[in-house]
Amino acid sequence: MRVNRISRARSRTAVGLSVAALAVGATTAAGPAVAQPKAAPAAAPGCSTAYQIEQKLSTGTTWRMCWHYESEAGLVLENISYQPKGEAQPIKVLTSAKLGQIHVPYDDGKAEYDDLTGAGFGQGLMQMAPGECPGGTIKTVKIPNAWDPQHPNVNGLCTTTRSRGHAYRMEADTGNKVYQTQGKDLLIYTVNKVGWYEYITEWRFQDDGTINMNIGATGSLSPGDYDAGDGRGWPIGKGAKAYATSHSHNVFWRLDFGLDGSSKNKVEQYDSVVSPPRNGNEGPTNKTTLTKITKELAGDAKNMRWWRVVSDTGKNKDDHARSYEIVPGATTKYLGRPFTQHDVYFTEYKKCEQFATNNLLNCGAGAGTSVDKYVNGQTLTHPIVWVNVGFHHIARDEDQQPMPVHWQGFSLAPRDVTAMNPLTPPELADQNGHVENGS
Repeated sequence: MRVNRISRARSRTAVGLSVAALAVGATTAAGPAVAQPKAAPAAAPGCSTAYQIEQKLSTGTTWRMCWHYESEAGLVLENISYQPKGEAQPIKVLTSAKLGQIHVPYDDGKAEYDDLTGAGFGQGLMQMAPGECPGGTIKTVKIPNAWDPQHPNVNGLCTTTRSRGHAYRMEADTGNKVYQTQGKDLLIYTVNKVGWYEYITEWRFQDDGTINMNIGATGSLSPGDYDAGDGRGWPIGKGAKAYATSHSHNVFWRLDFGLDGSSKNKVEQYDSVVSPPRNGNEGPTNKTTLTKITKELAGDAKNMRWWRVVSDTGKNKDDHARSYEIVPGATTKYLGRPFTQHDVYFTEYKKCEQFATNNLLNCGAGAGTSVDKYVNGQTLTHPIVWVNVGFHHIARDEDQQPMPVHWQGFSLAPRDVTAMNPLTPPELADQNGHVENGS
């Protein structure tokens, strides 16, 4: 459960955060980046040294970005670029990336929270001990408009590297040669406390260009919330006296792409349909269809459907447009609110649209305060991507004490960002496209 240490019906009056504080943090104005890898040198990250993150992984890939911290959203990453070995210049990927909301409705209908804009997520940044950031560095974060103005500085941002296992493995056609590499990741995370819950917000940047965005919920089950006598909860502890109320975590991420330094990205949707065998074929056929998304869209994940965001200016060395594919993670879609009924939203950039629900900024008369209302037919020239991943938490005995982390999230996979696998060994560097085997 995720209530305060008194009761589930916690007061929100203390969450009167200043809207102006949304922009407080390191200055992160983006400089112009280049469209082609062999053009002029890419712009510097655009922030002071204290707010820069740069990591060259042991496999040769370098990730660069800026960071700042917001009162409600917490950690914001900006000007994210990726430079694998063999690329002369950094490749700009994202202008900004952050959480867009954590919406938590309870199954009994008696409580519903927006943890970012209504429950103090950003203010709940936790101090980290060195053991929580193995092999890495813990940075000091100044919380804007801190509720405790005497202690605004928190050692709460970890940057470290981790191994993830095989990046690839391939046995050579002849002889006993095996090509294999163990993948390395840059890992960036914070821990934010909301009531009894503690959220681990994790950003994982792989050496092959993949970006993984996950949030893990841990902490405690609230002993003051064992009141689900209506049959919606789960018995915790001895016998069947204490029932923990079930609830959902609907997590939104807000992504502003800037592929090759341009905001003019395109969105494409692909759908595949499998048909029974015909015309003497031995097996079924599969046809894939492209739909260009030119106007704002509330999209639903389906079997064999996927989306990608495509660079309008940059191409790889094979003359293919660079893009990133959105790879959804496991989700439980919550149908109780209009804004949680879709898996992904593509909206035209509007500065005031910062949160998926309970948006704090004033977007003008008649404007909606949730992402479903942002989708109103505008043409996409500067698309913002909102990804919604849900988790229905039905508590179990193993959730106490403390609660094991349960994760939810998604990935961004590079599609034609480089001409070959960025980790290709030198011996195979000539095997691009159709290769004739020598005798």
